[in-house]
Amino acid sequence: MAKVLITGASGFIGSHLTPALVARGDDVTCLVRRTSKIDALQRLGTRLVYGDMTQEESLIKAVEGQEIVYHLAGLTLALKDRHFFQVNQAGIRNIAHVCAMQFQPPVLLVVSSLAAAGPALDGRPKIESDPARPVSAYGRSKRDGEQEAKLFAHRVPTTIVRPPIVLGEGDKMGLPMFHSIDKFGLHVVPGLKRCRYSLIHVDDLVELMILAALRGKRLTPLGRDCRQTGQGLYFAACEETPLYEDLGRLIAKALGRRRVFPLHIAAPLVWVVGAGVEAISQIKRQPLYMHIDKVREVTAGSWTCSARMAADDLGFSIKAPLLERLRQTVRWYRREKWL
Repeated sequence: MAKVLITGASGFIGSHLTPALVARGDDVTCLVRRTSKIDALQRLGTRLVYGDMTQEESLIKAVEGQEIVYHLAGLTLALKDRHFFQVNQAGIRNIAHVCAMQFQPPVLLVVSSLAAAGPALDGRPKIESDPARPVSAYGRSKRDGEQEAKLFAHRVPTTIVRPPIVLGEGDKMGLPMFHSIDKFGLHVVPGLKRCRYSLIHVDDLVELMILAALRGKRLTPLGRDCRQTGQGLYFAACEETPLYEDLGRLIAKALGRRRVFPLHIAAPLVWVVGAGVEAISQIKRQPLYMHIDKVREVTAGSWTCSARMAADDLGFSIKAPLLERLRQTVRWYRREKWL
């Protein structure tokens, strides 16, 4: 049993990590905001501490005495690019600094993103030793957050996990794609290029995160070794890397639909749609999923990565094929009447 802290515990990934750690017998503390939905966390019997990633002093009480800190809190949607950096970069700086202040610093497990690494080049999946080349403000904020963690790696044993698209029960980001295929038999494919994507189910990601926290390699501190070895970084993905249109066909199969029509939208039109949606979000003062920053990612090519290092170092393996994970997700959506 370990004393652990989870930031972002009320989010999609956190809602799966928290019960997994409780089931292991860990003593779990959750850092939450005043606006967080905490009913599920309370039912699990976790200790709740209120704090804000942008306010370092609010993190001190939560971190004290912890053996492992799972840092999941982050911003995926924002009205302004600077908001990404205020949370995804400065937030990691704050939690890493507070960890470093402890007499015996805890292990810090940071959940970053494939967006920090950037798209695949020349059809080859990204590996940990590849240089980071993010194409969006979100990706740059995640990469800069990783660099902040490295600044404290001489004091805080730190490991970073970079997931690609994460799907599973409770996922709101991917729900519109399932809904479009379920209701209309329509799968919108941005761009005319045939692009491949890595994915991982949230349960598999949670298993990898726990393994990485317990026995993963740790980051090489900045200045200790100038070579880009990728030590302390792990990509998290299943082996299947479907074309985006084939992903729509797999979802249709999981939904029990015989056919789905892939609607390809040329890149210039994707930019027009992204600009229009962003204008609406600015007027409503509410960030929406399709915006200019997201367009930069969806028009950048394939987003694939290899989890070979996680398999070799941690013994990690995917527990079910992608189609079964999609069916699992569909069953949950329907049970909860999201579809």
